[in-house]
Amino acid sequence: MKSHQIADLFEAVADAIPDRVALVCGDQRLTYRELDERATRLAHFFLERGIGPGDHVGTYLYNGPEYVTAMLAAFKISAVPINVNYRYVEEELAYLFANADLRAVIHQQEFADRIAHVRSGCPKLELLIHVADDGGADAERNGSIAFESACEAGSPERDFAGRSDDDLFIIYTGGTTGMPKGVMWRHEDAYFACFGGGNPVGDDIHDLGELIERAKTIGAIAVAFVAAPLIHG
Repeated sequence: MKSHQIADLFEAVADAIPDRVALVCGDQRLTYRELDERATRLAHFFLERGIGPGDHVGTYLYNGPEYVTAMLAAFKISAVPINVNYRYVEEELAYLFANADLRAVIHQQEFADRIAHVRSGCPKLELLIHVADDGGADAERNGSIAFESACEAGSPERDFAGRSDDDLFIIYTGGTTGMPKGVMWRHEDAYFACFGGGNPVGDDIHDLGELIERAKTIGAIAVAFVAAPLIHG
């Protein structure tokens, strides 16, 4: 396979099955075409704000379409998404934000006050984007930009620089005896170890053509997980 970079794989599948539903969350539905366009636009917005390859982007969100969109947007520009557990107390949050060298954070609106409390210890943090909710927090006070506005502002063109199997995906794990620790995954390693090589119930897929054909023919079985189905349909 030419590339195991996750954005490359996702885009290939999105081109093969653009009208298939990619995400279901409550009453929300996004097709592969819609998800890809939103992620592309957000990726361009990142670039316009100075976020680029190798920069760390925190996803301080509940599970939802915005989480997946933000991850894919980061992957598209070879930035590194960093998961942030919404259950972290302020001490853990402050540690992770600083330890992860976050340059941008996409967050639920209700977490705006928590971010304001820890931001002084994060000199590299430049960009905040919030997902609107009923939490009542004043996210714009922190200079945060609405997620939908960010997605609408960016270009829909896939004119990004080349990507690499060596691009990183960092997952922070939390334990009971210490602060969260980041685990670094190359995209190629994540494809095989975390996403089942594009086929979590069978042999790994090494050929992009085979991956696309699987995406075209697979049925309702691909609804059990989030990561793997997005790259095999």
